Amino acid sequence: MTENTAVDRAAALDAADPLARFRAAFVASDEVTAYLDGNSLGRPTHASAERLARFAPDVWGARLIRGWDEEWYDLPLRVGDRIGAVAVGAAPGQTFVGDSTTVILYKLVRAALSSPRVAGRDEIVLDSGNFPTDRFVLEGVAREHGATLRWIAPDRDGGVTPEQVSAVLTDRTALVVLSHVAYRSGYVSDAAEITRRAHASGALVLWDLCHSAGAVPVALDAWGADLAAGCTYKYLNGGPGSPAFGYVRADLQDELVQPIQGWMGSAEPFEMGPAYAPHAGVRRFLSGTPAIVGMLAMQDTLDLLADAGLDVVRAKSVALTRFALELVDDLLVPLGVRVASPRDDERRGSHVTVDHDAFADTLPLLWSRGVIPDFRRPNGLRLGLSPLSTSFGEVRVGVEAVRDALVEVTGEAGVRGARP
Repeated sequence: MTENTAVDRAAALDAADPLARFRAAFVASDEVTAYLDGNSLGRPTHASAERLARFAPDVWGARLIRGWDEEWYDLPLRVGDRIGAVAVGAAPGQTFVGDSTTVILYKLVRAALSSPRVAGRDEIVLDSGNFPTDRFVLEGVAREHGATLRWIAPDRDGGVTPEQVSAVLTDRTALVVLSHVAYRSGYVSDAAEITRRAHASGALVLWDLCHSAGAVPVALDAWGADLAAGCTYKYLNGGPGSPAFGYVRADLQDELVQPIQGWMGSAEPFEMGPAYAPHAGVRRFLSGTPAIVGMLAMQDTLDLLADAGLDVVRAKSVALTRFALELVDDLLVPLGVRVASPRDDERRGSHVTVDHDAFADTLPLLWSRGVIPDFRRPNGLRLGLSPLSTSFGEVRVGVEAVRDALVEVTGEAGVRGARP
């Protein structure tokens, strides 16, 4: 399409966008002309900025230690239930907000291996394309338990399929740990079918929802998922370092032993007793003092998501990434850029990855001009499109800026630099 056509098309899409009104809810910066990294760190909302500003004088300063009795003690479970209802398809009493994603993954993996349902099994299925934290945590747990890792090697442009999982499942498989949406390619796995096949083999399943929650529909209860973990600073806009959430299916909670026994997960936290006994229900998966300040901002985005409806959010996510691919095909593919994300709408999350050997040198130039994608080695530029806060016009401006910067870095239009 021509530049004028792209402008008109973006304008028409924005005019027809049922979520356009939500963009005003987010803090914008004059320094940024196109924010294409909502899949790494979401924008703050105005409501959250106000909530954070009020918290120190009006809540912390006014209520002081009384805040624990009045609200804070229950906040990890109250916000967890809200995440469960709005973003991940979980009934109350199964989702909690606690530590970082890394720590929650560790706790849930260790807890899964303690389940009598997988007694005598010693293999963990994972994939080589997963985010480093997932792989590193599992490597460490495997060493601790003398477990064997069974690796799946997905296509770089895709993700893990049910058939690939079936190929490595055995009667020794204890746990399958996969990402619902692949962090690099954006591939959406068939979580329901993979979970069904793993259960048929007698294994438990843990889903990483970091690139799903808030942008792609998740149905943990309907899938029959056993465990899940996800971060809150991407599409839930909890802010840098906001605490992650975990999910433990209700019927598993009392039989799992979590390895980091802290006072907030004990049966009587304020009794200061001599020995640990786990709390009933999902609270037992808490460990130390909850990050109360870190749970403030995400609450406002959960309200927005509930108002918008996740099906509508997903529809816009698909439309945004589809429009981005149209622009990439027109403006970047002729320069040697290669699409490294699924073209099938059903299998694509809310980001698009494109590959070119010059992108490592292109990124600083883009950032200096207020266009903010991110880079994933060896040569991938990710365009992360957050449905509530990203406009189609912003996508157009961003992809056009990528074209201009790439031409400038490579020195000539039409240079071929994508890896095969």
